[in-house]
Amino acid sequence: MSNTGNPYQDDRGNKDRSITNSGGGTMTLPGTSGRATPAPGGPFLAAEMMTGGYGPVDILHDCTLTVEKGEIAVIVGPNGAGKSTAMKAVFGMLNLRGGHVKLDGEDITLLSPQDRVAKGMGFVPQVNNVFPSMSVEENLEMGAFLRRDDFRATMEQVYDLFPILKDKRRQAAGELSGGQRQQVAVGRALMTQPKLLMLDEPTAGVSPIVMDELFDRIIEVARTGISILMVEQNARQALEIADKGYVLVQGANRYTDTGEALLANPEVRRTFLGG
Repeated sequence: MSNTGNPYQDDRGNKDRSITNSGGGTMTLPGTSGRATPAPGGPFLAAEMMTGGYGPVDILHDCTLTVEKGEIAVIVGPNGAGKSTAMKAVFGMLNLRGGHVKLDGEDITLLSPQDRVAKGMGFVPQVNNVFPSMSVEENLEMGAFLRRDDFRATMEQVYDLFPILKDKRRQAAGELSGGQRQQVAVGRALMTQPKLLMLDEPTAGVSPIVMDELFDRIIEVARTGISILMVEQNARQALEIADKGYVLVQGANRYTDTGEALLANPEVRRTFLGG
């Protein structure tokens, strides 16, 4: 851990730091500089013109999602809009009938989810995202299943990001609160040393205070240079921390803009944010 200043101190997101490292340290993952730089030749993630679904029915219709390095991109929209389906398509859990997915300029459209993890994707599903009978530490160790190096330093970085997990590292994950289980799930994904972290409804079922804390941690992760692609039901709060926002309707892009611009858009506010 670096203690040479805090790259996360900016004007984005809420300022509740109740579960940050009390020592003032920052999370600097191996292979990251702590600064976001655009990927050469285009967006770091380019999932373009995705068309596909389940069986003969297409859920996505020319859906496009791009994320720069170190950027937070948020997908919002009404129920049934195809938000989670779009995430699954990016992660390789859904066969596309059209379009492609590129990561750092490399076409990964035909790769399996496991191969995409090896390329630098980390995915946290909305449900069933921890091993409940395993301890917190065992869950984190499972996140390093593809690694052949010493992952203890990464585990300490996860504990610095989520101090409560270190306190409860011997406790079964299934005994934790909903917010703490989400921290375990995110921590396990970080153990893979992802370049792109994908979160499907990370604040589902948690209290507003815990939601704010999780969003704070997501900001901190992005500040290490990791790209974030997130589906969120709490659209207004998510767009407040987003560099880029996508509003999906019936599997297609309806609005794409900065989070700030979408929050200021009267039509988006009226139709999708409750006024």
